[in-house]
Amino acid sequence: MLKPEDVALFRIATQGVKTLKQDTFVAPRQNKRIKKSPLRQIREQEDTLFYFSDEYEPLLNEERAVKYLREGEDSHLLKQLRRGDFSPELFLDLHGLTREQAKLELASLIQACEKEHIYCASVMTGYGSYILKRQIPRWLVQHPKVKALHQAPKEWGGDAAILILLDV
Repeated sequence: MLKPEDVALFRIATQGVKTLKQDTFVAPRQNKRIKKSPLRQIREQEDTLFYFSDEYEPLLNEERAVKYLREGEDSHLLKQLRRGDFSPELFLDLHGLTREQAKLELASLIQACEKEHIYCASVMTGYGSYILKRQIPRWLVQHPKVKALHQAPKEWGGDAAILILLDV
């Protein structure tokens, strides 16, 4: 409760002040992000899918660990991938997907890595009937953004996963 002296001091201090009339409403600013049109997203995905041909047969030694290094890249990258020096920031699990679904997901992974500036990703192929395990590296070596790939070390999936390095 205020003392009568304090009320008197307040009245003296505010003598001659006009009350403000607040009758305008200022809407809060909305953060407007420019959204990509669905058509543009489809085109980007189709552009990435363009690189994944089912007929292309790269020279990959499938007897041992799957590995690939783009021409002109440092050969030390493969050793670093094998040892697990790179930690994948994105993981893609393809268990239970068809070839066409896996191709779309792989294209989306590369787009996401490019958009988020992610250098290393992991693709879980699983074992299953080995169809995806054999096909995924064949698709990946065709893409110009893929610098290197190697079978993942045990902590990132071992035989059932592939680590990829991207040029982002």
